[in-house]
Amino acid sequence: MSRSKIYLKPKKEESLLRFHPWIFSGAVASIQGKPEDGDVVEVYGSDQRLLGVGHYQIGSIMVRILSFTPVEVDVAFWTERIRQAYLLRCDLGLTGQDRLYHPDGSLSASTAVEANNNTYRLVYGEGDRLPGLIVDVYANTAVIQAHSVGIHHARKNIAAALKEILGEGLHRIYYKSEGTLPFKAGLHEENGYLYGDDNKEPCIALENGLHFHIDWLKGQKTGFFIDQRDNRSLLRHYAKGRNVLNMFCYSGGFSVYALHGGASLVHSVDSSAKAIALTNENVALNCPQDARHRAFVEDAFRFMEHIDNRYDLIVLDPPAFAKHKRALANAMQGYRRLNAIAFKKIKPGGIIFTFSCSQIVSKQDFRSAVFGAAAQSGRAVRILHQLAQPADHPVNIYQPEGEYLKGLVLQVE
Repeated sequence: MSRSKIYLKPKKEESLLRFHPWIFSGAVASIQGKPEDGDVVEVYGSDQRLLGVGHYQIGSIMVRILSFTPVEVDVAFWTERIRQAYLLRCDLGLTGQDRLYHPDGSLSASTAVEANNNTYRLVYGEGDRLPGLIVDVYANTAVIQAHSVGIHHARKNIAAALKEILGEGLHRIYYKSEGTLPFKAGLHEENGYLYGDDNKEPCIALENGLHFHIDWLKGQKTGFFIDQRDNRSLLRHYAKGRNVLNMFCYSGGFSVYALHGGASLVHSVDSSAKAIALTNENVALNCPQDARHRAFVEDAFRFMEHIDNRYDLIVLDPPAFAKHKRALANAMQGYRRLNAIAFKKIKPGGIIFTFSCSQIVSKQDFRSAVFGAAAQSGRAVRILHQLAQPADHPVNIYQPEGEYLKGLVLQVE
């Protein structure tokens, strides 16, 4: 079957020549053929030169480039790209496997090695040259999330590739894209298993030696916020002897690390009763009957208004305040307000871990909001660490939009 061809306007190929993987609709001069959402198309410059192959989609981002050279997008393609992603995670020590070098120079994963982690992001979209695809691994389960119609159409080939690469250690593949596929595509796709099924046994995943219940069926995102793994580990270092407040706690990751790090007390707050129930389950899993922990179902801003110097370590990890550019101003106001309360209420010498996971909020935007909050508080504040997403969420250097998680560790005098 012949592919449709996308021709770009003069000078609009410059971003592609710099390997940026997106083509916006405004850059397109003409289309040869009648591509449908999710089709694989070829992209040409104004000089008729082939520039790449990618997924077509109606909308602002018209093509997401899969390869800058000619390629067949078949099972072999997905297998090789995901294999490369998997080998990187082996290098990072996240998979319980090690690289095995063969005499012919090829690479594969070797037999299992002793590890304290089986929770990681296997594929991070553009960062792994697979735009629109997210794959998270929790012990023996892979959760696929599609952010484009092309990935949705390829889901069975992707599942086949995962089965080949992860082998017998993979018991099930869950497809969770109901809330991430483009609404205008009208797919009406339901979440469900592509391989294996739910055996009703709870999934307990291992992260840095700690255990967490993973609910990919009803939980947020794919079931857990893997992107905070390294930042949780850093918090464990600061927690000893401190009174810790974990705001927007969701599944209690920061709370469990704080308890494990020797905190004097840990309080978890979330407006969702389901989140608090999950937090309590994870605390009980790692620190059974630990009287140092309490959890509260309450609005974050309301709770913080009454804390008055009780805590000397506060975690502010809110959900995305802005998902669209038109919401940026309100997001900045939200970050300033949230951090200003923390600066005002924290004990002298206290530590604040503060984050933004909004992609459209730049590092400079976020720092400006936190700076404004610090100035408003009138207290001396020092930056101890500048935080980001971990290495299993790699950022394509040609697509800086992939760097979405920003964080600061601050000491307040």
